[in-house]
Amino acid sequence: MATEIITTDDLREFKIELLDEIKKLLKIRADMGHKRYLKSPELMKILKVSSGTLQTMRINGSLPYTKIGGIIFYDPDEITNVMKENSIHNKF
Repeated sequence: MATEIITTDDLREFKIELLDEIKKLLKIRADMGHKRYLKSPELMKILKVSSGTLQTMRINGSLPYTKIGGIIFYDPDEITNVMKENSIHNKF
């Protein structure tokens, strides 16, 4: 197995990438906090799922939503609750 040397530049680059990812996550969370309801495209981006997956979750009842006219809305608090309720804690 080859040994790879990590330089301070590598660590600096890793730190910058990590901070960028954390900033993205915080921005998504902040956006969710300011909006009372999310639309499907926003939730698809947050959950990183396709429109078909989102539709399947609505149909099987695993995702609460409100439909007004032809627009589907999701309550961020309810989505957070679903995520917590379905959290799996494996103990090794």
